[in-house]
Amino acid sequence: MPLFFTDAIGQQHLPCRPADDAVRIVSLVPSITELLCDLGLAKYLVGRTGFCIHPAAIIKNIPKVGGTKDVNIEKIRRLAPTHLIVNIDENEKPTVDQLAGFVPHIVVTHPNTPRDNLDLYRMLGGIFGVDAAAELLCSEFELAYNELPEHKHPQRVLYCIWKDPWMTVSQDTYIANMLALIGWQQWRTGKPEQTPSQRYPSFAWSDELVHSIDRVLLSSEPYRFTEAHVDALERQLGKPVQLVDGEMLSWYGSRAIQGLRYLNTLERT
Repeated sequence: MPLFFTDAIGQQHLPCRPADDAVRIVSLVPSITELLCDLGLAKYLVGRTGFCIHPAAIIKNIPKVGGTKDVNIEKIRRLAPTHLIVNIDENEKPTVDQLAGFVPHIVVTHPNTPRDNLDLYRMLGGIFGVDAAAELLCSEFELAYNELPEHKHPQRVLYCIWKDPWMTVSQDTYIANMLALIGWQQWRTGKPEQTPSQRYPSFAWSDELVHSIDRVLLSSEPYRFTEAHVDALERQLGKPVQLVDGEMLSWYGSRAIQGLRYLNTLERT
């Protein structure tokens, strides 16, 4: 076993043993909350966001501490966590910096490609002493990954995450990298892809934009697009518009295994 495990910003974390009742985890990332439960760590979770909804039967009794962006600092303080799990895209740095003033261990995550999930499983498995469970997830991930189609049907797509204003994702995102596994190339914004606003930019419909894509994908989250939106936009654009499961394409962690299999269903449409 490594002496320490390195997170997304290079911080090193010593392994601990969750059998020790002193371990108390707050997760501010919905997909990480699900992953921690699938690693067998639910009983050490003392706080979660309101968006942490899976697995429903397990997390329903874990206290909520606000949203991913609007965190209740004092509530977390009262929960006295030893570990806080955050994500670069989903959580605000000033909030995390404030929490670091009283939470001993801040574990920062940032999977950006599907295969980054393997390191994520092993990092959390190593920190919290559930290496065997992490390796099992790695095996399940590899099996699903190897089931992806060898022959791809390239598409130029525009993945929409919000309306009023319309927003999409850049090519330098987990979602875009998931879609690339089946040959679907996310529309390029033309902007550098570094800050959150550039990675999740707003856009305006134009003839040039519509001409540059083969189809539009409307995500079920964070904006809850529906089939009514699909029908209206198809009539407006004259291009195929498809409703897709946002959890399957944007949730990393253990949900990524289902997400890989979901890609197979998209590829056949």
